Amino acid sequence: MTDQDAHIVVVDDELDIRDTVADYLSSRGLQVTALEGGAALRELLGKSSIDLVLLDLRMPGEDGLSLARFVREHCDAGIIMLTAIAEPADRVLGLEFGADDYIAKPFDLRELLARIRSVLRRRKVVEEVLPSPGDRIRFGSFVIDLPARRLRRLDGTEVPLTAMEFDLLSLLASRPGRVLSRDQILDLAHNKDDDPFDRSVDIRITRLRRKIETNPARPVHIKTVRGVGYVFELKASSETA
Repeated sequence: MTDQDAHIVVVDDELDIRDTVADYLSSRGLQVTALEGGAALRELLGKSSIDLVLLDLRMPGEDGLSLARFVREHCDAGIIMLTAIAEPADRVLGLEFGADDYIAKPFDLRELLARIRSVLRRRKVVEEVLPSPGDRIRFGSFVIDLPARRLRRLDGTEVPLTAMEFDLLSLLASRPGRVLSRDQILDLAHNKDDDPFDRSVDIRITRLRRKIETNPARPVHIKTVRGVGYVFELKASSETA
């Protein structure tokens, strides 16, 4: 997918910002749809393929966090949160709800374009590095169904995962025994910038552990390698062949 192929949706209740961003991105060759709120976004998701959504965090009615969660549950689009409130708590909340990146208003349009391209590029890399369609990865009492993008227990019940949680789990499980640094994971599947307090990987690892580990405090599959990163074990040490 090239930038020109990407469909970008701008959701902001402020008409001036919405139109300015849409006009700028369109002038750079991107396909852009500008919407004023959640109802319009929900309707569009049912009709059109979307590659990335720019979501205003604070909007009347349904806010950006609720919409980010809805997008994550219904498609694999990238998400960048837009907000006039540059508080760390808002950034953490955005990451918790599945955002790929965050930019505070007022922002430079060139920086916004660079962040959009970065998110699109990272998501493309994730698609390329995952195992080929038709593969299934078994670990413990779970099976990752790559073609269906689902995680299931051996009894067939599905474990709900967001699109980004699935990407992260598949990335780790396809490299069993290989230690991946936070920087490597950020490069492949998440946002990487100069902010040393960006804990997006740690947040999503914690959420995954709650879903796949018997005791998340003592994980046997997603293990921390102190000072380095994370390593995935397909078979717990207590399991037999």
